[in-house]
This record gives sequence, structure tokens and C-alpha cells, in this order.
Amino acid sequence: MDTLSYKTVSANKNTVSKEWLLVDADGQALGRLASEVAKLLRGKHKPNFTPHVDCGDNVVVTNAAKISLSGKKWESKAYIRHTGYPGGQRSLSAKELLAKDPSRIVEKAVKGMLPKNKLGAELFRNLKVYAGENHGQEAQKPKVINLNNDK
Repeated sequence: MDTLSYKTVSANKNTVSKEWLLVDADGQALGRLASEVAKLLRGKHKPNFTPHVDCGDNVVVTNAAKISLSGKKWESKAYIRHTGYPGGQRSLSAKELLAKDPSRIVEKAVKGMLPKNKLGAELFRNLKVYAGENHGQEAQKPKVINLNNDK
């Protein structure tokens, strides 16, 4: 009997194969899109997933300006930050943040679904979000992922 067939294979950064994936956010719900993108960034869709290794893919999200939110979230959802000074709490609604920088809405949603440690920061660097249809990663030949057919 071959005992090596029972060994658990643990991926490392030398054995991981990373791809470039293209996701279209047009008409997608923000949270559902963000959870799928976080899963792709983390590598949970791969059979050799290892929790402490960056084994996910590089993800390019286009059409972030066409994201959808349900209910009254465009007015009531608040993005809060602090300047560091007393009384320096600032907030923007989702509609104001969309007008200012549409890609930040998707980035904040995905970042909140990644681990809160050095690995999460490293995974977040593999995400590129663009407000429109055009992106700067044509040279990497990203593979198009249709999230509607993934169910």
C-alpha cells in the first residue's frame, strides 16, 4: 500500500498557480458580488486551498459604477472614517461615495470580507477595481467569470 497517497498536500507560494480573472459588476448586488470576489481572491474555489497561503487569483472588477444596492441603502448606508483629530469623524452616504469614486464602494466591501491580518492585506493587493468598462490588464489576458452562472 502506498502511504504517500494519504498525505495532505499543503500549497506554498512556489506551488500555487495564479490566474487573472475578469468580473463584470454591471447590475450585481454589492454584497453578493463582494463575497464571490473575496472567495476568488482567497482561493477557496481551488482544490489545493491552504488557509495561511495566498493561493487565490488576481481579480479585475469592471463597471463598479453600475453596482446595485437594494432598499434605501443608497441614502442610509454610511461609510465612516476618522481624521485622527478630536471631533474628526466624517461620513459619506453610498450615493455620495459613488459620485466621488465608484471603485471605492466595491473595494471597501471586498476588503471587509478578507482576513484582518497581513495575509488579508496581501490578498487585497491582488484586486483591481475600475469604474467603467475599460481596464489596464489586457496584457494579462484575464479569463471572464460570469457570476450569474456560478450558482
